Amino acid sequence: MPVARPELSDSRVIAHVDMDCFYVQVEQRKQQSLRGQPTAVVQYNSWQGGGLIAVSYEARKFGVKRSMRGDEAKQVCPEIHLVQVPVARGKADLNTYRNAGSEVVSILSRRGRCERASIDEVYLDLTIAAEAMLADNPPECLETVSEEVVKSHVLGLEEVCSDARENVRHWLTRSDASRRDKLLACGAFIVAELRLQVLEETEFTCSAGIAHNKMLAKLASGMNKPAQQTVVPFSSISKLLGTLPIKKMKQLGGKLGTSLQIDLCVNTVGDLLQFSEEKLQEYYGVNTGSWLWNTARGISGEEVKERLLPNSHGSGKTFPGPRALKTVASVEKWLSELCEELSERLQSDLEQNKRIAHTLTLHAHAYKSNDADSFKKFPSKSCPLRYGTSKIKEDALSLFQAGLREYLGLYNVKISGNQNSGWGITGLSVSASKIVAIPSGTRSIMNYFHNQEETCPQVKLSSEKLIQDAPLVSPSVNSLESGGHLTLQSVEPWIACREENEESKYSMPLDRQKENKDMCKEKLPDKETSICSSPDAEVYRGWEKDQTESSGDYLTEKIRDSLESEEGKRKLNKEKGMPTISRYFQSQHSGSLLKVEHASTSKLSESSSLSDHQSELPEENSPARGESGVDAHLSSQIKLKRPAWSYGIDEIDQDVLNELPKQIQEEVHAWLRPQKRPNTVKRDLGITRYFLPAKDK
Repeated sequence: MPVARPELSDSRVIAHVDMDCFYVQVEQRKQQSLRGQPTAVVQYNSWQGGGLIAVSYEARKFGVKRSMRGDEAKQVCPEIHLVQVPVARGKADLNTYRNAGSEVVSILSRRGRCERASIDEVYLDLTIAAEAMLADNPPECLETVSEEVVKSHVLGLEEVCSDARENVRHWLTRSDASRRDKLLACGAFIVAELRLQVLEETEFTCSAGIAHNKMLAKLASGMNKPAQQTVVPFSSISKLLGTLPIKKMKQLGGKLGTSLQIDLCVNTVGDLLQFSEEKLQEYYGVNTGSWLWNTARGISGEEVKERLLPNSHGSGKTFPGPRALKTVASVEKWLSELCEELSERLQSDLEQNKRIAHTLTLHAHAYKSNDADSFKKFPSKSCPLRYGTSKIKEDALSLFQAGLREYLGLYNVKISGNQNSGWGITGLSVSASKIVAIPSGTRSIMNYFHNQEETCPQVKLSSEKLIQDAPLVSPSVNSLESGGHLTLQSVEPWIACREENEESKYSMPLDRQKENKDMCKEKLPDKETSICSSPDAEVYRGWEKDQTESSGDYLTEKIRDSLESEEGKRKLNKEKGMPTISRYFQSQHSGSLLKVEHASTSKLSESSSLSDHQSELPEENSPARGESGVDAHLSSQIKLKRPAWSYGIDEIDQDVLNELPKQIQEEVHAWLRPQKRPNTVKRDLGITRYFLPAKDK
């Protein structure tokens, strides 16, 4: 039911831009010889010349209408050119028209908030642009007014003066107008400029309506076509709505409009003015009654939503008359075609716009030949959307079978491929909705297979697996083994490089990531190998994510003392915001995981090393009797962090994986089969060894 939204301001400037016989214009741009000729776009089927889906204005002068078939149109206008709509998978392919519509949207969105309502119509909120023009360069101060603006139609002015264009010029530039009318005048200038830009850049013409809300702008855009615009001042609203048939108003063309005609004898929108808001609420409820009362007075607070991309994707086909589908097998065949097209569009949206859909819906129109209840509608069915053509096909068929059982009343009967109980399907479509942008910072493929927002568990799982599979390798093994020391100067370039990479890693393409890694190599000293390009760089990153600040860390203190002695106790933070090496080795569990690594690799005496660690571990984390303290504690740490669920290689559908972007496929393969790390370091070496003071030779 309609929702009542009172206007927050009567000074908004809203435009509705509608393309003129858009499909024909797209075909005329492809075939320049069709320009100026009576032309129509027909459906792909050849029965009686095909159904007309778009008719040029040249053909309309001869009486050609969209309700005609191709053969009938030729009888009315023998010179008409019939162009068949592109065909793919046995049905109309509208991608050419969708892409052309996107060209127009990109131009119109330059001056204000833009909402794409369909392939060929757009809403614009030009309030901010109009206010800026009124403040900086108001219409009354303009020396010249373009011819395109003067061609505008201002509702209510035609009767005042025989010279309509001069009257429009005067209305647009008068200095004594109210602020609301001045803003509308600014809107007329802006829309005229945008329409000229669309014509120059795309060769398409469009018409527009300019008013204070979406409802009035939509009504005005169709009043003067083609290639014209209409302005609706506040004082002319009653004239626009007074004689408008009730069925012409949006949301009143169905049952609600019929009820108004039968119950209240309302035939025009103006007839609603005789009823109070309370009376309308009594008949149609509080919300709908208030909406009707507002509509009769031209009041609508509906906002223009920022949307340059469609809210949903769909693919459908009709099967009229004898072509109706009468078996589940035939329905399955067409569902396969429709789902393939839908999957392609979803994949394209994912790759180009980084958006993902969450809901799959099946719609159908059906009839029952031998049933008094044949008017019953086929129920629409929905389920969570799973990406991948095979998955969408499987789910769509299940939805159809569930809807057919409900439609026929066979709730517990399995429907076979050839079973038919006198039913037929005359229309079938599948759609994907609830399309949202992928959250920034998303790093895991798991987000595509689960309807959940948080992806941290997947990242942690991947990081922990890498830690278990390979030891940590230092970038400066050679220099340390030869007697060198790890100094703050040699660490800081890596820190800066590592933070730059981490911030931009998931927001740049693969080639940019490679360039970033190469830059990291140049920042490091010649004697060291950059950790940015080390085979264990990802180990460092995964391990570092799980660490948090902790005061009193034994290893942290040792590192800090060593660094301060080597650098003359210099400050660890030379600049504000510059991280220190200690930050990367502070543990979430009071450094316990690092201390365990130290104890297992530094070859200190078991009594002294293990006692030091156990003295700082919580009681519940102390090793059990008869068990290695190091292994027990390491095992407990991993068990605490590991999520309660995981995926096996065999559980991921390869078909689904192959249809995802290449970058995501590489991520999954790396997660499922991490590369083996070269065993270039002695088994007894641990990361802590590289930060202890070097032994005197």
